[in-house]
Amino acid sequence: MSSAEASSKQERSAAEIIQQINAKNAKLLALIIVLGFIIYHGMLHLRYGIDSCTWLLSDGRYKGSQEWQPYGCMMHHYSQTDTRQCLRYLAFWGTHNHFVFIGDSRIRQLYLAFLSHLDPLHGAAVVGSRIASSPGAPLSASTFKSSTASVEQLKSTQMHSDLTFQDSKLRLRVDFIWSPLVSKHMIESFQHWKREDEPPSVIIAGSATWSIKESNASAKALKEYTWNLTRLVQSIDMISKKNGGKSHVLWTLQEPVDTERLRPARSMITNEQIDLYNKAAMEILQHSGAQLWSSSRLVAQGNLEESDDGLHLGPLALKHDTQILLNMYCNDHMNFNDGTCCSSPEHYTTLQVVTFSSLGVCTLIAAVMVLRRCLILSKVPGKNVKVVEESDFYTLMTNLAKLGIIMAYFYLCDRTNFFMKENKYFSQVSFWLPIGYVFALGLFFTEDSRYTKVLHRDQTDEWKGWMQLVILIYHMTGASRVLPIYMHVRVLVSAYLFLTGYGHFCYFWQCGDAGLIRFLQVLFRTNFMTVALCLCMNRPYQFYYFVPLVSFWFVMTYLVLALPPHVTLSSSDANPLQYLYLVLKFVGLFSVITILYMSEVFFEKVFVTRPWKALFVTTDDDIHEWWFRWKLDRYSSLYGMIFAFAFALLRRHSGFLDDNNHGNLFSPGASLSAVLASLLAIGGYTAFSFLCRNKLECNEIHSYVVFVPILGYIMLRNVSGALRSRHSVFFAWFGRISLELLVGQVHAWLAADAHGTLVLAPGRPVLNALITSYIFACAAHELHSITAALLPLAVPSSDWRKGLRNLILFFAILLPIGVHDGMF
Repeated sequence: MSSAEASSKQERSAAEIIQQINAKNAKLLALIIVLGFIIYHGMLHLRYGIDSCTWLLSDGRYKGSQEWQPYGCMMHHYSQTDTRQCLRYLAFWGTHNHFVFIGDSRIRQLYLAFLSHLDPLHGAAVVGSRIASSPGAPLSASTFKSSTASVEQLKSTQMHSDLTFQDSKLRLRVDFIWSPLVSKHMIESFQHWKREDEPPSVIIAGSATWSIKESNASAKALKEYTWNLTRLVQSIDMISKKNGGKSHVLWTLQEPVDTERLRPARSMITNEQIDLYNKAAMEILQHSGAQLWSSSRLVAQGNLEESDDGLHLGPLALKHDTQILLNMYCNDHMNFNDGTCCSSPEHYTTLQVVTFSSLGVCTLIAAVMVLRRCLILSKVPGKNVKVVEESDFYTLMTNLAKLGIIMAYFYLCDRTNFFMKENKYFSQVSFWLPIGYVFALGLFFTEDSRYTKVLHRDQTDEWKGWMQLVILIYHMTGASRVLPIYMHVRVLVSAYLFLTGYGHFCYFWQCGDAGLIRFLQVLFRTNFMTVALCLCMNRPYQFYYFVPLVSFWFVMTYLVLALPPHVTLSSSDANPLQYLYLVLKFVGLFSVITILYMSEVFFEKVFVTRPWKALFVTTDDDIHEWWFRWKLDRYSSLYGMIFAFAFALLRRHSGFLDDNNHGNLFSPGASLSAVLASLLAIGGYTAFSFLCRNKLECNEIHSYVVFVPILGYIMLRNVSGALRSRHSVFFAWFGRISLELLVGQVHAWLAADAHGTLVLAPGRPVLNALITSYIFACAAHELHSITAALLPLAVPSSDWRKGLRNLILFFAILLPIGVHDGMF
C-alpha cells in the first residue's frame, strides 16, 4: 500500500469517527454511563448497605476550610434553635430525649461540647461525684452530692465524676458516666439499661487510652479489654432492639494522638496502640447491635494541630462530632432539605404511581412499535415505511417513553437514597475556576453568524447560554452567600425576563400574531417539562419558580399587546397615533405592577384566589416565595418591551442607526462614547453590589436599576460590527436548552431540591462534576427535543380548535388532582 493510500485511509477513518460524534450517540453514551453507575451503586449498597446513618458514622472528608463532609449524604448544620426545635418536636410526640455518654475524659469532653451546643439557660444541671449506689443505677439527685449549675460550671467540676443535665420542657436528659475502663462498672451500666423498659435514646461509649496508660501498653490489658467488650455485646444487642429499634448504641473508635504534644506520663499512648484497641473493638462489635462511630476518628485526624495536649480534641473536631450526633438523632424527624444523613426518603404519592405507571405503559407500547419497525426494515430493506412508523401515535409514544426514562432517572437521583448526595461547598477558587474554564471554551468555539442585527437569534441564544452556565456554577458552589456574586446573578435572572419581554414584543410587532395558537404554543414550550416534573417529583408548580415567572410575564405581555387597539409595525405606518396607544399600554402595565407592589395584602388576595392559587403557593400553602420572586423582577419584562419598542423606533426613524451590515452601529467617536458609557453602567452596578449592606437593601434597589447593566451589556456586545456578527456556538448550544437546564438542575445535577449536589463518583469531586454535568446536559437536550416533537401534537398550527380541545383535556386531567389538593 502506498503512502498516499494509507494517508487517504486514515483520513476516511478519522472522518467516520467524527461523523459518529453527534447528539444521538452522546445521549446513548450518557445512558450507558447511567446504567453503569446504577450497577456500581447497587453493588455498593449490597456490600455496605443503603443506610445513610452508617455512612454518616463511618466515613467522610474535609472540604476546603475545614468543613466536614460525610460520605454519601448531606449533613445539616444544627443551630441551637434547630436543636431545640427537634427536641421539642420529639417531646411533643412523647419521646424522652435521653442521651448517655459513658467513658473516659475524651467522652466527657464530647459530653460537655454537646451541652455547650444546647442553650444552657433553659435547663438545670445536677452535678457532683457519684455517692453510694450501684454502678448501673440511674443518675438522680439521690445518687449525687447534688447542686444546680450551668454548663459552664459543669466544666469546672471534679474531672472523675458523673454528671447529668436536664430540661423538663424538652423532656431532655443528658448524662455522663465516668467509666475510663471497659470494666465491671461499664458492664453493669449496660446491664441496667438492658433491663429498663425505656433505655436511653442514644448511648455514646468509648474507652481505651486509660487502659493503655494504666497498663503501660501491656498485651494483658488489651486482652482484658477485648474480653470485657465481649461481655457487653449481649446487653448492647438487647438495648438496640428495644423501643422498636429506636435506641442507639454508638461505640466511638479512639481518635489518634499527637505524640509530640503528649506529657511524659502519657508517652505510652501511641497511635499503634490505639489502632490495636480499635481493631479489637471493630472485630467484636461489628456484628452486634452497636454502631461503630469511626468518622469521629477521621474528624480528629484532620485536626490534630488543634489539640492542646495531644490527647483531647480541639474545638472544631468537637463541633463536627456534635453535629454528627444531632444529624443522626434529628434528621429523620425534621424537614431540613440539606440533611439527608439518617433521613428516610420521601414517600411516593398515588399521583406519582399513576404518572409513572402511565409513562411505563407508553414505554412498553413504544418498545413494541420500535421492535416492529426494526422487523419490517430487516425483512424489506430499502422499502419506505415512513408513513407507517412515523405516525403521530408513534411520535407520541416514543417521546413519552423517553420522557418516562428521564423522569425515572430524575426520581432516582433526587427522591431516593440510591445515589449519594453531598453538601455544597463555596470557595472563591471553586467558583471562579470553572467560570474561567467555561468562558475559555466559549471564546474558543466562536464563528460568524448569518445575522447582523442587534440581539439577533444567535446572539440571544449565546447570551442565555453563558448566563445559564454561570447560574449552574453559582448554584452548585453555593455562592449565594457572597453578596456581590448574588446580586450579579440576580442581574442574569432579570436579563432572562428582559429577553422574554423583548422577544415577544418583537415577534408581535413584526408579525402581529396574537392568536390563540401562538399563545398556547409558548405556554406549552415553557411549561411542559415543569408540569411533568410536578407530577413525577411531587413538587408544586411554584417550586420551579422561574417557569411561573416567565409564564406570568408572557401572559402579561400577551394581554398588553393583544388587547385592542392592536399596534404593529404595519399598523403604525398607516396611523402614527398608534405609538401613543402603545405608550399608554406600557403606562397601564406599569400602573398595575406598582399597585400590586404597593400592597402585599392586596397582592396576596389576588394570587391566592381559587382556582389559580395552586400556581402561586408552595407546599406549605405559603405565597411569600412568589411575592419575593415577583417583586424582585417586577419591571424586567417591561424594560425589555420598552427597549424593543424604542429600538424599533430608532432603527426606523433615525438616520444614524443601521444594523443591517457588518459595520459599527455608530461613528467612531459615538462608538467610543457608547463603550465608555456601557462600561460605566456595568461598573456602577458592580460598585453598588459591593456597597449595599445586605440582601434586603440590595433587592429593594435592584428592580429599579437592573436595566442599567443590561443595557450596558447590549451596547458593548453590539456597537462593534465585528463582535455583533460573531457568536459562540458553545454558549448558543446551551442557550437553546437553557430552560431545561434551569428547571432540571434541581433534581439531576444538584440534589435534595437544589440544597446539595448529586454524587455518582464518590470521592472524586472533579470527575463527579464532569460526569454529572455531561449526563445532565444530554438529558436537558433530549427534554428539549421531546418538547419540540410533542408541540405540534399538543398545539397543532393548522387548527386552533384542536389546541383548545387538548387544553380542555389537560384541565380535565388536572381537575381530580385539583379537587384532591383543595384547589376548588
